[in-house]
Amino acid sequence: MSTYAGKVVLITGASSGMGAELARQLAPQRPTLILLARDREKLERVAAECRALGAAASVEVADVTDEARCRAVIAATVERHGGIDALVLNAGLGMWARVEEITDVSVFERIMRVNYLGSVYLTCAALPTLRARRGQIVVMSSLTGKVGVPTRSGYAASKHALHGFFDSLRIELMGSGVAITMVCPGFVSTEWRRRNLGASGAAKDMSHVREAQAMRPEVAVATMLRAMTRRDREVVYTWRGKIGQWIRLIAPSLTDRMAARAIKTGV
Repeated sequence: MSTYAGKVVLITGASSGMGAELARQLAPQRPTLILLARDREKLERVAAECRALGAAASVEVADVTDEARCRAVIAATVERHGGIDALVLNAGLGMWARVEEITDVSVFERIMRVNYLGSVYLTCAALPTLRARRGQIVVMSSLTGKVGVPTRSGYAASKHALHGFFDSLRIELMGSGVAITMVCPGFVSTEWRRRNLGASGAAKDMSHVREAQAMRPEVAVATMLRAMTRRDREVVYTWRGKIGQWIRLIAPSLTDRMAARAIKTGV
């Protein structure tokens, strides 16, 4: 499979987790990878791994909530490489707290700025080059982008916002050749979850999930990469996620109970 051979792929949140794993799985196809995150040291390690696997890889240290920096990264990438073929919006921030427990409501704004506005900033800046190259946008959403989930209210809201924005953009781009793929995994075993924000707005540095039973990142990314390659509209993970979106249409209260049980049991 060499769909991305010679293609320019920009991945946000690429210093760890699914972003780093996607870079590694893409690397043997010999693309040009632009790896974006806030931690230069981690980014450089991932870039070195990707170069060893055959990719050309460079890093961009940036905070996706900084609109000017997002525009600058896109402009620099286009100037250096001629354009962008795939924009993978993977950077994200989570939460784990009941609404009534939250003492710092700024947690909702912080999550929305990272998960939603960061993706909007980069997309708006990259649209001209994506149109010119008939490229694609890949958006890391979640099953919580499909249904509400207890303790994840702000996170779910940000993912619902992504679906509204990119579903609308997809219609606007009809006939342009630009594809948009929404990726909706469930629990994936990565360190990302330990950075979830709690009721006080601070990172909890713990996981509420049975990590041994969560999907391994390499498996989750392999599924994501297949959907990217096919330019699918959406990929929904797990039997619970696939069935749940249909049950919600006819028995929404049952979907609510399924979501509550998933959080309670951590699987």
